Amino acid sequence: MSNSEQIISAVNTMALAMAEGRLDDVLSAYEPHATLVAQPGMPVSGAGLREAFQGYIAMQPKFAMPQHEVIEAGDIALHIAPWTMTATDPVSGNPIAQSGLSLAVFRRQPDGHWLMVIDNPYGSVLLNS
Repeated sequence: MSNSEQIISAVNTMALAMAEGRLDDVLSAYEPHATLVAQPGMPVSGAGLREAFQGYIAMQPKFAMPQHEVIEAGDIALHIAPWTMTATDPVSGNPIAQSGLSLAVFRRQPDGHWLMVIDNPYGSVLLNS
């Protein structure tokens, strides 16, 4: 499997783990000190990463990412993908629909696996401002 295929597989596996409520599997896609843009302009890391994903998992999200682009530079790679999400508000039960552009920086680990270092699912926000 090529590096690009490994990275795309890691993204899809993480999205499936989120849909299935497997928090530890979601977090295993990230380096220990990774940063996630939990909401536009709100980066989190450490315990904030776990808290953010607990909130996402509570919505039972289903993601679709029909296209992927991976740009590699040695042991660093940038993954770009448009996404759509359907979910359920855990309080009201109302449906949620969102979309955006994911920009994620990956680093190849010593064992050859790729883990996310920076994850910004709101990469398209700047285009709308």
